[in-house]
Amino acid sequence: MKDLTLTRPTYVIITSYASRFKYLQHIIMEQILKKRFSNKKNPDIKQLPDREFGEYVADYCSSIEVDKLADSPKLAWKTVRDKFRVSGIKPLPEPTPISPDKIRFVCLSDTHSQIEGSMVTIPDGDVLLHAGDFCSAGAPREVSKFNTFLGKLPHKYKVVIAGNHDRCFEADGSRRSLKLQKQCLHPSSKEEFSSYGLTVAQQLLSNCIYLQDSMVKISGINIYGSPWQPHHYGWAFNLERGCSLLNKWDQIPDETDILMTHGPPLGFGDLLTGGYRAGCVDLLNTIQKRVRPKYHVCGHIHEGYGIKTDGYTVYINASTCTRFNKPLNPPIVFDFPLPDGHTKDENPLI
Repeated sequence: MKDLTLTRPTYVIITSYASRFKYLQHIIMEQILKKRFSNKKNPDIKQLPDREFGEYVADYCSSIEVDKLADSPKLAWKTVRDKFRVSGIKPLPEPTPISPDKIRFVCLSDTHSQIEGSMVTIPDGDVLLHAGDFCSAGAPREVSKFNTFLGKLPHKYKVVIAGNHDRCFEADGSRRSLKLQKQCLHPSSKEEFSSYGLTVAQQLLSNCIYLQDSMVKISGINIYGSPWQPHHYGWAFNLERGCSLLNKWDQIPDETDILMTHGPPLGFGDLLTGGYRAGCVDLLNTIQKRVRPKYHVCGHIHEGYGIKTDGYTVYINASTCTRFNKPLNPPIVFDFPLPDGHTKDENPLI
C-alpha cells in the first residue's frame, strides 16, 4: 500500500462503530450497486484498528470511477488533453552498453506470427517484454512457433501477455470464449492441440513468463500484465468500455512499476488513421490517478508505434507490425535502474 500522505487526501478516522458504518454507507453502497466489489477484499470492519480502518476507507475513496465519456474516446480526449503535456521521447540510442546497475528491457508487440524468421533484429537485454498479438489467428501451431522463437533469444527472462488475435488463450468458460475457441480451433487445429497433450494454450508457452491479470517481480521490479482492450470486432479479450473494463483495471496493484496491457490508454499510442482514438480513458485514469507506473507497454494499434510521456509515466506502443501488417518497426529498448538491495541474479517471484 502506498504512503497515504503522498497519494491520498487526509481522512478523519472515526472511532465509534456506529459512526463507522454510517460513514461507510454512502461511500461503499454505490460501489456495491455498481458491482465493483468483484475484486475487492471485504474485511470485518468492526475488527479493524483505527489506522487500518482509515486506510480501508481511503482505498475506496481513491478508487477510479467510470469516466462519463468512457464510450466516446474522441470526445474524452478533447476534454483531458489540456490537463497534462504529451511529449515524444527518442528511443535509447544504439549501441548503448548494458549497465550492471540497470535492467535492460526490450519491448515487442503485435508480431502476428511474422517475426519468426524475419529480418527484424532483436537487441540483447536482460528482459524481453511482448505486449500481445504474437499470433495471427490464434491457432496452437502459431503459439508453438512463437514459443520456439522465444527459446532461441538470449534474454534471461521473457514476459508475455496475450492480445485480441491470441484467441486460444481466452478460455474462461463463458459462451463468448467458447465461441472464440471454436473459431480458432478448427478440426486440424484441434487434432494438433491434442497432439501436444495439453489442456490450455498457456502450456504451450514454456519459454516465457505468461501474465494474465497477474504480476511477476524481476530483480525487485514489479511487472503486471493484462490482455484486455475495448471491444474490437468480437475477438479475444474484448470488453465493453466502462464498468467491464474498469473492473479489470481495478485489479492492477498500486505497486506496479511496469504495466503491460495489450490495448493503449487514451491519448498514448492509440490514434488510428482517420483521427479516431481507440484508447481506453478508464485505463488512462487508472494509470495517472492511482497506479502511476514508471512505464506502460502496449501494442494493438499499429499506427501508434512509438514512445511518449506525460511527465511521469513513459508510454510505449511497441507494435512490431505496421498498419499494413509488415514487421518493420524495430523493438523499443529502455533501462530501469536496479532497485536498492536487488541483483540481476535473483529468481523471479510470481
